[in-house]
Amino acid sequence: MDAAVDAGAGQFELNEEQRAIQEMAQAFAADRVAPNALDWDKAKHFPADVIRETGPLGLGGIYVRDDVGGSALGRLDAVLIFEALAHADPAFSSFISIHNMAASMIDRFGSDEQRQRFLPKLTSMEWLASYCLTEPGSGSDAAALKTRAVKSGGDYVLNGAKQFISGAGDSDLYVVMARTGADGPKGISTFVVPKDAPGLSFGANEHKMGWHMQSTRQVIFEDCKVPAENLLAAEGAGFGIAMAGLDGGRLNIAACSLGGAQSALDKALAYTAERKAFGSKINQFQALQFRLADMETELQAARIFLYAAASKLDRKAPDAGKWSAMAKRFVTDIGFDIANQALQLHGGYGYLHDYGIEKLVRDLRVHQILEGTNEIMRVIIARTLIGRQ
Repeated sequence: MDAAVDAGAGQFELNEEQRAIQEMAQAFAADRVAPNALDWDKAKHFPADVIRETGPLGLGGIYVRDDVGGSALGRLDAVLIFEALAHADPAFSSFISIHNMAASMIDRFGSDEQRQRFLPKLTSMEWLASYCLTEPGSGSDAAALKTRAVKSGGDYVLNGAKQFISGAGDSDLYVVMARTGADGPKGISTFVVPKDAPGLSFGANEHKMGWHMQSTRQVIFEDCKVPAENLLAAEGAGFGIAMAGLDGGRLNIAACSLGGAQSALDKALAYTAERKAFGSKINQFQALQFRLADMETELQAARIFLYAAASKLDRKAPDAGKWSAMAKRFVTDIGFDIANQALQLHGGYGYLHDYGIEKLVRDLRVHQILEGTNEIMRVIIARTLIGRQ
């Protein structure tokens, strides 16, 4: 994988610190993740032990403040990390992203007492965290969520269910959006729910197309008691908290697509340099060369786009939200397309598990759905354009 964007990147040439961050993540991914990725996928194994190894590397709180053990890095730094991890396994990288999203919400919106209580164990990866927004009846329409939290003495009592929750049953903490008020976004609040909260349970592990390494279950609240001091910010602040995390989450999942697509292209280059047909290596056929050239061009365009969007979010540029939506839509579409083309270039071997290409296709497909579907990204982009006129 390139250490930086290729020629034409200009301002996105990485500095010495960013190269060190990238190289650290690449080394860990190559040593601890890549050799195990296919086995984890086949066994549907959640490698909590290897995930926890990322804590001492500073990956448990990438953009969490350092007074609670965070690394206090920027969004471009985070993109480099998730891209590097995804080169070894997009499903592994995406879980690290989800954990960081949950931790950053506590860091940004929690009281100092909450930050000191939760974050040291999250940044060290002693505790793992999941993010609970989507429900069986509310995906893209997040403001329609039905899970309800009612104040009762010194507790809130939660009832409802969350759907498609990565790490459910394996994570130690759950950052949960629940309704404390009327319908609509102003009635939503955010709670930190520990795994051992009375009334909290989990559904069966879903049978998914990809992301087999991650558990994906319903999170079920049946008169689930949560201490009132686990409310983040204030009642009614939850929708704003949820939306504040999405720009960064969209960049992170795009980075996971980018790393996976780079891995697919690398595999395709190696395979086509060895495979022979009609007396020649197949990379000598011009039609195939043109396809490889287009894949590389699209991948580099996606990389520059993503790095630009991350830089805007770091600078808090007024149009950072639009750029995050555009990058998420563009990079995840390109990433899946490149993986799919790499499978085609492998012929029948691409369809076999041991070559690792079909896993990348399966894993990258969901990136076009989560963190807001790519159709919703188009809605966001269009609204900013129309509103500007």
